[in-house]
Amino acid sequence: MKAVSELPNVVIVGRPNVGKSSLFNCLCGKRISIVHSESGVTRDRITCDIERDEHAFRLIDTGGILFFDEQKKNAYSHFDIREQVDAAIDSADLVVLALDFTSGQPTPLDNEIYSMLRKKNKKTLVLINKVDNDNMERDASDFFPQSKDCVPVSCAQRRGIAESMDRIVSMLPKKVSLPAQKRVSIAIIGRPNVGKSSIVNRLLGSERMIVSEIPGTTRDCVDIEVDLENDGKILPALLVDTAGLRQKRRADSAVEIFSIMRTENAIKRADIVVFVAEASTGEASAQDKKVASLIAEYSKPCLILINKSDLASEKRELEALDEAFSSSLPFLPYAMVMPCSAKSGFGIKKISAALARISEDMRTVLPTALVNKLIMKAYERNRPPSDGRRIFKLYYATMVNHGAPLFIIFANYPDLCKPNYVNYLKNFLRNELGLVGTPIRIQFRKRERPGEGRKKKENT
Repeated sequence: MKAVSELPNVVIVGRPNVGKSSLFNCLCGKRISIVHSESGVTRDRITCDIERDEHAFRLIDTGGILFFDEQKKNAYSHFDIREQVDAAIDSADLVVLALDFTSGQPTPLDNEIYSMLRKKNKKTLVLINKVDNDNMERDASDFFPQSKDCVPVSCAQRRGIAESMDRIVSMLPKKVSLPAQKRVSIAIIGRPNVGKSSIVNRLLGSERMIVSEIPGTTRDCVDIEVDLENDGKILPALLVDTAGLRQKRRADSAVEIFSIMRTENAIKRADIVVFVAEASTGEASAQDKKVASLIAEYSKPCLILINKSDLASEKRELEALDEAFSSSLPFLPYAMVMPCSAKSGFGIKKISAALARISEDMRTVLPTALVNKLIMKAYERNRPPSDGRRIFKLYYATMVNHGAPLFIIFANYPDLCKPNYVNYLKNFLRNELGLVGTPIRIQFRKRERPGEGRKKKENT
């Protein structure tokens, strides 16, 4: 399993609160990084693939760089953030240094960062942010004389963004197009501090994500391309590490509320959701159940990982753990449940195989003749009750596939089909087809019996 990228890397760096995330969002043309006045909001590397004038590149947002003394004072480990920034810089084909024009002059830290980039022989474009009008733009020409490659910009006014994009493209080493192959989007979700980022790091084989015992260390949704290997086959994937989900009313700040909203959006966009729970709870917690209901609401294929399961030493303990979590999550009867441990590596190698199986089942498409045979078999085996006056009848069915198998069933009185009978049909189809980890969706459409419409016209 390895992270992959054939695109040139353009990395945005700078001290905290100069507007790096705002620049990132403006250059991407959409809100991806969380922007807030609070220092240190961005911690992990946030990425976005961009194509302009047939030149594609990967833009990377990073956390703010602090002096060594300031790092020691901060409650969150800025040493970890600095490691992430250094790794991004080392991989960069071009570095964008963001400065704050409203500071009056470059700060000692601005100069130190620029000197560090020169020592690393990194090609650097300086974007002077918060240049909001023409008068400020004239003054900005002398703001940073150390570099000839400077562009004044304003994220608030959208000034200089197009010019910045042109300069970035002109400084890239080669012309590259976006890959045509679509990657399977896999969102890693769960409560705070259950080990989501640790599992991502295990899958990547590197410390790509910042891991801390402090809940809320991951705030943004972080996209990472990776090729998951299983029996010699490759599953091109996009892992999306997310912030821990908890109730919005319990969020401590606006930043945390934004994080929760981004995580919910990541679930909507994902092809597969990996739901991480914790073995120490013995079964799904109340918040786990709320997270599970979100996955079910969006009908997402799902793999449930019970992290820290290495504490269960015997096979029967693991089986009991799987059963306890499955029975306490009735929202996800279709989900595949696996024990694992990000700390010891227990069960990690099986994750790629499970995701490959779910991805394959998601693409299941059956011929209409077989669909009708299965639906009628289920109907004959267990017919729904009538309402005393009308009898529920199925006529025929077809199948379409978009994210999860969808069966469209034509019937005389769809309103007679109650939820418990729909669940029966879903379970029947899942068992007959051997589908694992993917939900089955059913839609009923009203259809009159052959000739019934003609009789009504004759009677009128």
